[in-house]
Amino acid sequence: MAVKIKDVAKRAGVSVTTVSRVLNGEKYVKDDLKKRVNEAIKELGYAPSQIARSLVRNKTNLIGVIVPDLTSNFYSTILSSIEKTASLNDYNLLVCNIIEDIDKEFKYLNVFQEMRVEGIIIMHEKINPEIRDFINRLQIPVLFSTVKPADQNFTSVIVDDYKAAYEATDYLIKLGHERIAFIGGDMRDITSGQNRYTAYRNALTDHGLKILYELIRFGDYKVASGYAMMNELLQIEEQPTAVFAVSDDMALGAMNCLHDRGLQVPGDISVMGFDGSQLTELVRPRLTSMEQPIHEMGQLTVETMLELISGSAKLEGDIIMQHRLVVRDSCRPIEQAEKQTAVKSS
Repeated sequence: MAVKIKDVAKRAGVSVTTVSRVLNGEKYVKDDLKKRVNEAIKELGYAPSQIARSLVRNKTNLIGVIVPDLTSNFYSTILSSIEKTASLNDYNLLVCNIIEDIDKEFKYLNVFQEMRVEGIIIMHEKINPEIRDFINRLQIPVLFSTVKPADQNFTSVIVDDYKAAYEATDYLIKLGHERIAFIGGDMRDITSGQNRYTAYRNALTDHGLKILYELIRFGDYKVASGYAMMNELLQIEEQPTAVFAVSDDMALGAMNCLHDRGLQVPGDISVMGFDGSQLTELVRPRLTSMEQPIHEMGQLTVETMLELISGSAKLEGDIIMQHRLVVRDSCRPIEQAEKQTAVKSS
C-alpha cells in the first residue's frame, strides 16, 4: 500500500496540515515539528505526489513544447538550449514531436491543457484555423520560436529571414557567381519558405541577374531532400557554379551528392547553408552558412516565456535576433576568366 500523507502525520504525531506545510517549505513551522515530520517521511519512505502538490499550489512548473521534426539538427540543437534554460529555472518540459502532423498537434495541445502546463512554445507555423482558435482561447502564454505564423496576434522569437537569405545570396553574387541554384523549403512556411525564396529572387534581380527557374528546387529541409534536389540540378546541361540551400541539412545533402558524382566543393560548385547548426563544423569542407543564434534563441525563448508566466512582461511585436554570415570553406570566388570559359562551353 502506498504511504499517504495522513500516515506521515500519524507517525509524527502532528496534523496533516503541518505535514503539508513542511512539504511546501513554509517558514512558520516549529523546528521540532519539522524534524519529526522529516523523520517520519524518511522512516515510511513517503514520496509526495507532485501532481497533487501542483494542484494545491496551482503551479506545475511545466512548459509544453511542440517541435515539427526532432531529426533536424537545427531543432535538436535549439531544443537542447531550451531544456537547459528551463531546467536552470526549475521548469520541466513536455516535448511533442509532431513530424508535420497537424492532427497530432491538436491532440498534444489538449494534453498540455490537461497537464496544466504554464506556457506553450511552438516551433512551426503551419497552424490551421481550428488550432489557431484553440490557442487564442487558452488562458496561458503561447510563444512561437524560430517561426512567424500568419496570425499577427502571436509573438515570435525569430531572425529576419528575408534579410538573412538576401545577404546569403548577395555574398555568392559578390564572389562572382551568376548561376546560383536555390534549394528551398516548404512554401507553406512563411518564415523559412516564402521569405527566403523571395529574398533569393530579389537579390538576383537587384544585381541585374536573370532568375533561372531551372536552377530552383524545393525540398523539406532534410539531408535526403538536399541530396535529391542536387541530383536533379546536376541533370541540367549548364550546371550552377553555386548552390544556396535554406537549411544546413539540405546543404549537407547537396554536398554528399556532389561528392558521389565526383565533383569538388568548392572547386566545381560552391555550397551555402542556412542555420549555423553543428553540422557546419563537422562536414568537410566546413560549410559556409547564414547563422541563426540557435543557442541564444533557445535561451531567450524560455526567458521570455518565464516573464510572460510571471506576468512581469507583456510583449507587443516580435523579438528579432541578429543573424550573421559565417564564412568557412565551402564557397569560392569565380574569376572573370572562368565565366568566359563557361559561356564559350555552353
